[in-house]
Amino acid sequence: MEWMAVIGNSIQYIEGHITENISVNSIAESVNLSPFYFQKGFAMLCGFTVSEYIRNRRLALAGNELATTDEKVIDIALKYGYDSPDSFAKAFTRFHGVTPVAVRKDAVMLKSFAPLKIKFSLEGGYTMDYKIVNKDEFTVIANVKKFSYEGANENVPLFWKEHFESGKGAVVCGAYGVNIDETMGKETFEYMIADPYLPGREVPEGFEKRTIPAFTWAVFPCVGPMPEALQDVNNKIYTEWLPATKDYEFAAGYCVEYYDDPSKYEKGTLDEKYYCEIWIPIKKK
Repeated sequence: MEWMAVIGNSIQYIEGHITENISVNSIAESVNLSPFYFQKGFAMLCGFTVSEYIRNRRLALAGNELATTDEKVIDIALKYGYDSPDSFAKAFTRFHGVTPVAVRKDAVMLKSFAPLKIKFSLEGGYTMDYKIVNKDEFTVIANVKKFSYEGANENVPLFWKEHFESGKGAVVCGAYGVNIDETMGKETFEYMIADPYLPGREVPEGFEKRTIPAFTWAVFPCVGPMPEALQDVNNKIYTEWLPATKDYEFAAGYCVEYYDDPSKYEKGTLDEKYYCEIWIPIKKK
């Protein structure tokens, strides 16, 4: 199924079940994709995660009902998935900038968030360099942190910044960035800033030793300043290359970023010629 159809069908499913207990798994099942793959493609094409879209739609609808009906606040909160007035009020205020009580008292401004509509446009038509590599399992030493998919594009680069500012770069230089979501369906994933592990090396406190399984990898080169160059190629992998390829599909919830030595470049990772790679595990369809 093409991504335009996937997004359109998933939006229809969400809108038809907006007051029910819907999940990424149930939406992905409705469009015949794995939750992991669907989440990735949705976020990259739409600019926000599935959870963000559902939350924003619910809060927009709740605001309209508060302004135009006499329903109790607690009933509206429960209708749109909040189990207490406090949790609803906090989320509502973050989204609309006013409290639910203020909506009932005054003619305040509310935010709208319309359902996504699919517009046809021609994209692609470019070439993507890649190679297929069989690689044995390998072990890394890593600084590990858990992230939500929501906001990951901003938070993972901040993790790299914190890693070096804290002095941990003296232990792990960051030859790899490894994304792990073994269930391929969660709202969160582990991210590792890692180096190859040397046998017998002591693992200092605050670091972990992890083994990356053997896979067949599709390897994509990225050239340009970080993190934009990496994020651009990553976007094209999930929204263009994977949907278009007839031979391969995603094999597991791993993604490896390989980084060249920044000292080789005049501007380090911000250099126009800086080189890194994205590896994704694949298998024959």
